Amino acid sequence: MAAVCEWRPLSRGSTAAPTGSAPALEAMAAPAGPFPSPRWAHTCTTVGARGVLLFGGFYTKEYLGDAWLLRPGAAGGPDAIRSALCGYGVAEPHGFDAPGIFDAGNVTPAPGHDAAALLETHRRIRETVRAVVEADLFPIGLGGGHDLTLPFVAGVIDACNAKGRRPPMAGRYFDAHLDVRETIGSGMPFRRLVEDHGVGSLTVEGFNPFANTRTHVAWFLAHGGSLGTGAPWSPPAAPCFVSLDLDVLDAAHAPGVSAINPAGVTPTWLAAQIEAAGACPEVRCFDVMELCPPHDQGARTARVAAHMVLCFLRGFSRRPEDAR
Repeated sequence: MAAVCEWRPLSRGSTAAPTGSAPALEAMAAPAGPFPSPRWAHTCTTVGARGVLLFGGFYTKEYLGDAWLLRPGAAGGPDAIRSALCGYGVAEPHGFDAPGIFDAGNVTPAPGHDAAALLETHRRIRETVRAVVEADLFPIGLGGGHDLTLPFVAGVIDACNAKGRRPPMAGRYFDAHLDVRETIGSGMPFRRLVEDHGVGSLTVEGFNPFANTRTHVAWFLAHGGSLGTGAPWSPPAAPCFVSLDLDVLDAAHAPGVSAINPAGVTPTWLAAQIEAAGACPEVRCFDVMELCPPHDQGARTARVAAHMVLCFLRGFSRRPEDAR
């Protein structure tokens, strides 16, 4: 696939793709509305340029191959986060200048609800993310099922390898679940990243021992995984991806997720971790997954998700220019 250096403008109701062969994107304009002051989301542009941070949304239709999936609805997550950002986050926040934002819209999912459709959607996301990174844009992904972290990170790895940067990628994720299942579905991404894409080590924060089997824990630890202790963020020694599954949060703060957590972390603790990750030059991509709008209450979870995006951007704004 050829390198991509230019993006065509998007507008409401239109579709476009990066110059090259990446899949089409569905343009999703932020909903307008009266606000007491300009909101951060209003500073987003659909016109990209080299060095501009990508605020991309990736989603898939629900994969119904897993009979245990009892709370579907994460496909609406990206647009719910966008809507939350339209009502939260001033355009000129105190204490930092937000980086330039390019909202690329949503990757169009493959039709169908079977494993083949899921894998085709993954292929489209992987190609699109590779194009994003090759255009010197930093990718932020919004989901969507947590399976989407697999093609999201794989696309980053593809682009880094194409540029001759081949150090093993590490991963840090915030999740009550290890997500190292063998079967296709939202619980598989991190096993596949280790076995198929050479991810060297994984650290999970927010692990819930009641939500993970002994077999999965044993596999995780045997393949270089570590269970986080809740300590403050420490810079990784290798290039790293960061993934946030919103079900790491306590259900009191995040009822609108695919698997509610009765004993999760607080938004205050998580925000400090996410901001530190944004400031870390070794972090090469960031995603927010598993917002499930049909089960949200008053858009509370979407607002927390928006807060985490803003925290990451505040940290990102502190990076040296050559590390963005």
